[in-house]
Amino acid sequence: MLEYLFCVRPVLLLPWHRTPPTPRASEIHRVIDLLIDNLINIRDDKGEFLLHLKDGRTIQAKCWNGWEWTHGIGLYGVWKFYEITGQAKYLKIIEDWFAERFAEGGTTKNINTMTGNLTYLPWLDAWGEWAMHELPRTKYGGMQHITYVAENVQELWDDTLMMTVMPLAKIRKLLNRPGYIAEAKRQCLIHNEGHGNGGHNFADARWARGNSWCTIVIPEILELLELEPNDAIRTHLCDTLEAQCEALQQSQSVSGAGHTLIDDPDSYLEASATAGFAYGILKAVRRRYIGSQYQAMGEKAISALKDVDEKG
Repeated sequence: MLEYLFCVRPVLLLPWHRTPPTPRASEIHRVIDLLIDNLINIRDDKGEFLLHLKDGRTIQAKCWNGWEWTHGIGLYGVWKFYEITGQAKYLKIIEDWFAERFAEGGTTKNINTMTGNLTYLPWLDAWGEWAMHELPRTKYGGMQHITYVAENVQELWDDTLMMTVMPLAKIRKLLNRPGYIAEAKRQCLIHNEGHGNGGHNFADARWARGNSWCTIVIPEILELLELEPNDAIRTHLCDTLEAQCEALQQSQSVSGAGHTLIDDPDSYLEASATAGFAYGILKAVRRRYIGSQYQAMGEKAISALKDVDEKG
């Protein structure tokens, strides 16, 4: 799926009085194409949204020609759509983006900038080793969610699973470093709230988008790790996802969208989280990581995302 759908910004959705039918695959593809076209044409020529940091860096997170977690999620979505369609134009979008960013000199290393399918081995090597050996850790070894604006000391964010843990596992496959896989497994366990390390839910809020990262990552990383059906970690992650989906089913709105605060029905409906839930749930059902009873829930979430105009 796409950056817009996964994470660009919370989009207000209006609840419907009845659940609409699930759009056909052709209609979903048409809408995704519109979203991609809109995404790659987001510009900030006047620099209105530039962030000037104290260390002298300038961050551009509000248009296509920047390098932050938003771009990484978008690129990952474009890649997934390329895998489905095989259309060369989507691969070219990815290749052009990386060529332009590397020509600019790259970026500093932090959790959010690690997202994406990087294809240059020196960068993969440097970032993989940084994540393994230099990224600050919480008391019990969790990857602390540092960003360009804050170190977030002793905080664990579900976002880290998407931004760092999954890329680390992917880098292992390219560079043949088994230790990366072991660390990815460990981080999946540490980031489970049941681990009891105290770094979770520091905001005392059950954010939909944060939860959606887990919904996306668990089936993605299970597919990536290729664990045997009776593997203990696979079983644990499948059970975790099933429990999450069971809870999400209770809070899903009539329209199929998710509330930005899962347990607050008065909070607004958010497109990005809804897309994440739809993607993860439907993939997990297809891969048999969770029961088929959640298929309708995932399709209902897709129906809530159809309100996209011709400009994407």
